[in-house]
Amino acid sequence: MLTLSAYLGLFFTALGAATLLPLQSEAVLVGLLLSDNFPLWALLAVASAGNVLGAVINWLLGRYLEHFRHRRWFPLSERQLDRAQGWYTHYGYWSLLLSWAPFIGDPLTLAAGIMREPLWRFTLIVTLAKAGRYAVVAALTLGSL
Repeated sequence: MLTLSAYLGLFFTALGAATLLPLQSEAVLVGLLLSDNFPLWALLAVASAGNVLGAVINWLLGRYLEHFRHRRWFPLSERQLDRAQGWYTHYGYWSLLLSWAPFIGDPLTLAAGIMREPLWRFTLIVTLAKAGRYAVVAALTLGSL
């Protein structure tokens, strides 16, 4: 039962960290890695799945957020939204390789939804970026032992 709790905690921390919540899934991953009670591949799979699902939630929010762009409460002005769309058009879907990065990753996944990035390509690129980040964290953690 403790094993399931650990995996669920990692999954939901990773999911929340991929949204706008200020969570640190890397700290949970490192703690579980250092406990030496879980297979590396399972921890990487669970953390990546949660983080990618959180990014897909952002994509969905972005996809439907633009329907409200003319409402007074909409968080971006018409000019800001046009500028963001122009930026995404210029750099394209390869910018999603930075979806793992703090501060810019979550807005990038939201912008991808607004720009109607196809979900299959979004998921593929974001999975590569986020799984790669967790692999680097694990390598740095286990390499320092």
